[in-house]
Amino acid sequence: MIKNILSALLIGVSGISAAVVIAAPIQAEESKADHINVRGSILSYSGSTLEVKTREGETLSVTLADGWQVSSVAKADVTDIKPGVFVGIASLPKEGGGDGALEVLIFPPALKGMGEGSYGWDLKPNSSMTNATVADAVKDVDGRTVTVSYHGKEKKISIPDGTPIVTFGPATKDDLVADAVVFIPAEKTADGAVAHQLVVGKDGVVPPM
Repeated sequence: MIKNILSALLIGVSGISAAVVIAAPIQAEESKADHINVRGSILSYSGSTLEVKTREGETLSVTLADGWQVSSVAKADVTDIKPGVFVGIASLPKEGGGDGALEVLIFPPALKGMGEGSYGWDLKPNSSMTNATVADAVKDVDGRTVTVSYHGKEKKISIPDGTPIVTFGPATKDDLVADAVVFIPAEKTADGAVAHQLVVGKDGVVPPM
């Protein structure tokens, strides 16, 4: 189960030439010290090795495992967040109650249900990731608020103006260029990390997760 939740589901999606990679949250009780989410920019890429400058300012060597896959993210719009759509929303608790979105990932229909639930996430301290189906989307005084449902539960999340909203897009190894922003779910090793999949920024859109 950890492999399914933590690593990713590699699946062909209509209209996307590369297999998509989906980073799903991990339940706290199942967390493992050897998993890391690498966020940063590419320093270099050669063969099966990526050198990444992480957001923490460190240089990390990431070995790409046999059969590794890459996808990109493409811009979406708040109007694409419609009832019935499956989304992954990273959020933080708001003063006064409720959650405010840090980013929204709209899943392709073929990936609906992947990693369903609401779990701790490491985008920011105290953040969570909710993979759920949009029950409704309404306008209120603070912008757009969505109600999402998962496993019989509901959660309301506000989406402030300027929140990154993306979906998956195609990518190839040719997109792994210096300074490209990446998000890589990986397994930590003694001398770096090993990854089976990654998401790379392309055409000015960077992975916000």
